[in-house]
Amino acid sequence: MGKYFLAIDIGASSGRHILGSLEDGKIKLEEVYRFWNGMDDIDGTLCWDVDRLFKEIIEGMKKCKEIGKVPVSVGIDTWGVDFVLLDKDDQIVGQTVGYRDHRTDGMDEEVYRIIKEDDLYARTGIQKAIFNTIYQLMAIKKQHPGQLEKAAAMLMIPDYFHYKLSGNKVQEYSEATTGQLINPETKDWDYELIEMLGFPKNIFQKMHMPGEVIGSLTEEVKAMVGYDCQVVLPPTHDTASAVMAVPSNEENVCYISSGTWSLMGVERADADCSMKSKEANFTNEGGYGGRITYLANIMGLWMIQSVRNKLAPDMSYGDLCEQASKESIASIVDCQDDCFLSPDDMAAEIQDYCRKSSQDVPETLAQLASVVYNSLAKCYAEKLQEIEKLTGIKYDRIHIIGGGSNAGYLNELTANYTKVPVYAGPGEATAIGNILTQMIQDGVFTDLAQARECVAKSFEIKIYQSC
Repeated sequence: MGKYFLAIDIGASSGRHILGSLEDGKIKLEEVYRFWNGMDDIDGTLCWDVDRLFKEIIEGMKKCKEIGKVPVSVGIDTWGVDFVLLDKDDQIVGQTVGYRDHRTDGMDEEVYRIIKEDDLYARTGIQKAIFNTIYQLMAIKKQHPGQLEKAAAMLMIPDYFHYKLSGNKVQEYSEATTGQLINPETKDWDYELIEMLGFPKNIFQKMHMPGEVIGSLTEEVKAMVGYDCQVVLPPTHDTASAVMAVPSNEENVCYISSGTWSLMGVERADADCSMKSKEANFTNEGGYGGRITYLANIMGLWMIQSVRNKLAPDMSYGDLCEQASKESIASIVDCQDDCFLSPDDMAAEIQDYCRKSSQDVPETLAQLASVVYNSLAKCYAEKLQEIEKLTGIKYDRIHIIGGGSNAGYLNELTANYTKVPVYAGPGEATAIGNILTQMIQDGVFTDLAQARECVAKSFEIKIYQSC
């Protein structure tokens, strides 16, 4: 019987348990459990129900036992920036607030009173986003100072779940970088910056790199799921895991991890913390092997998801793509405008943007989708030019990975706007990257290069050429 490796991939709207194995030289995936996720509005604050999510993690792990496919290891990846505070008794302090909550409004100015914005980028190389961990911690310091005084540990969301599985509190590198508190040279917490900001240094856990084994399941978890296995750190930030699944070892490759967010960039050995990089709004997040995933955060399919969920929640994204491809509306919106981050009504926000910019206002769902898809593709083209200017490298292909790789119309538009071939797939990139980390740790693959070669022959990659 072959070995199985369990990736638990939790996104902002859903989570999946996916088993990976190697059969006849190819990676095979099997989804064994899926569950809903989302933020709850608790007295006007958007929060994650981490207790419910952990119960879902356990339920999915039980399914592996039920189907007779017990994994040799498990790893969890999630979105970035959000965290849990624990007291000395390991109880959660306060609420586990989500990144779309508005508690960080104005917290950038509070941070910049202590360290100038340019200096902060020069230290961390991380793009400003108002929901970054640095601003969330400042919000707690200003609004609920007692919580920081009570806290004995801070764990990013996936680190919290790994702690619940293994009993060990550790900080994984890729997830930590999303918070804007990491020194990109030492690849550790910037404790001088943390002290400047007045955050308690003792709550930050020791840094660990992707691929490390942090322990086995606790006795309590073993009793619940019916087996034991190793807990292996993948790149716990979902983007970093997804980038591992890019099916190419070429240097001149640009990627787009396409999902709720579109993360467009390249892999680099070192961070670029220059002012030119800052002005172009690029970020230097951590990746496997300590490499840098140098990328731009673009609003992504969150806009499409929001419009579709409100106007036609039962329509498939494939049908929506097809309908949008038949529209001729030429209006374009700025996908990186903050107005699209968390509006009450995404369709109305898009219409208002077009109206204010004297463009044709989309009225139907198909027109709205066409505006979003064309706007995304145009943004990709602009970002590609910026990446080439910043790196001095001409990129001759774009790999689109993640769920958005299935959006054929968007892929066609991307090829047309960028004038370079688009290689779409694999769709389950985040789970694949998570599994690859575990397989490399187990010795199934010798290194990432060999693992990527296997990805290229294991999954369908569809090529789109510009017209």
